[in-house]
Order: sequence, then structure tokens, then C-alpha cells
Amino acid sequence: MTKQEDRVALVTGGARRIGASIVQFLHQAGFKVAIHCHQSSTEAANLAKLLNNLQANSAEVIQCDLQRSDAGASIINDVTRWAGRLDLLVNNASVFFRTDTQQWQVDDQNRLFQINVFAPFALSTAAFPWLQLQKGSIVNITDIHADNPLKGYALYCQSKAALAMQTKALAREFAPLVRVNAVAPGAIAWPEHENSLSLSAREQIIARTPLKSHGQPEYIAQAVLALANNAFITGQILKVDGGRSLT
Repeated sequence: MTKQEDRVALVTGGARRIGASIVQFLHQAGFKVAIHCHQSSTEAANLAKLLNNLQANSAEVIQCDLQRSDAGASIINDVTRWAGRLDLLVNNASVFFRTDTQQWQVDDQNRLFQINVFAPFALSTAAFPWLQLQKGSIVNITDIHADNPLKGYALYCQSKAALAMQTKALAREFAPLVRVNAVAPGAIAWPEHENSLSLSAREQIIARTPLKSHGQPEYIAQAVLALANNAFITGQILKVDGGRSLT
């Protein structure tokens, strides 16, 4: 079996928030990590510096706009040129914003589906030839709202539902050499900027969550590593939401 410290992971959107937590957790577990970013290059560079100070040449920044038509192939080429192999792809990068069903824009639809659906597909298919060499795996980060729509976010919810189906479809396509699973977070990292929630809205979400708490990003990272390590799980979507999807 491949030693964990020999393995290489690529985490898209790995510079901040949940992505950064996944990067740090995988690194702590012994992975070399490729940190993909687009606009968060400063945060990505700082994170890579921190990790490389702990272990030389164990982290690399890969900067690319996922809306580029060649993004998938370009990113995988950069990662494998750096590390020479790939064992785990974590499709974490995502966009999240409100859309009005009566005034929605085609540009909004295209951006949501390009980054949340088409880019993960391009990355997964480009990564497959490398992943199969190691019997590696893919973990997509979906959302509990792929099943239970969030009012005001119809296009976003559709994109995450498509990613959930992509997870199952590619699990069939890539078996038996590469496993494909997903983690569906609940209330983990509160939305930022124009999507930010008031204190009362946050309290209402926590009140509706059976475990009565707000999740931490490391819970998602733990789930990603568990799916990466279990060789007999594929095509599954693990909800990490404190039981919120039960209500």
C-alpha cells in the first residue's frame, strides 16, 4: 500500500475557508498538497509558505480561473509536473450567490454551472489517467441544498444537485480504478459579503439543527480524509450537517 506521506492531493479553492482547512488537514495527515486558487493568491501563497516551513516542497500554489475552457487540463498538468503523481482530487471551489427567478441572468447561470459543475467534470476527467495509476479517488464538495432547495438560490441549488449526480455518474464510469464520493456540508462556514446572514438568521439555522451548533471547517476536512482512506466506498454523498437535513 502507498505510504500516506507519499500521496499527493489537489484541492481547488484551497486558499480560504473550508478549502484551506482541507488543505491543512490533508497536509497534517502526510499528503503533499497542491493549493488551487484564482483571486486568493496572497492567501494561497501564505498557506503554502506555512506548510513548506513544516515540510520542504510539500505544498504548491496553482493559480487558474476555473472559467477558462482549458482549466481542467491546465491545472492537472501543473500539479503532475510539480509532484509527478496525483492520488486525491478535492473539487472544493464553488460560487454561491442569490438569483431572482423572475430576473435571473444567463451570465449568472453560466458562472454557477461552469465553476460548480463543468470545472469539476473537466478536472475529474483530466485527473483520471493519473488517479488510476494510484487507485486514487475524487471527493466533491456539494451542499445539503442539492436535496433541499434554499429559497432565493434556485440556480445555485441546481448546480450543486448536478454535482451530486456527477459524483454518482463518475463513480460508475471510473470504477474499479478510481473512487468518486462527495461531502455535503450544512452550516459550516457562514456566507460572506452580500450573502451574509444576520445574527438572528444564524440563530434560527442553529435552532433547526438537531445538534444545536454551527459546524467547523475541520469537520468537512475529516470527512474528506475518511472518504479518501476507505477503499470500499464510492458513489456516496456524506452529509456533514449536524442533522439539519433531517428537519
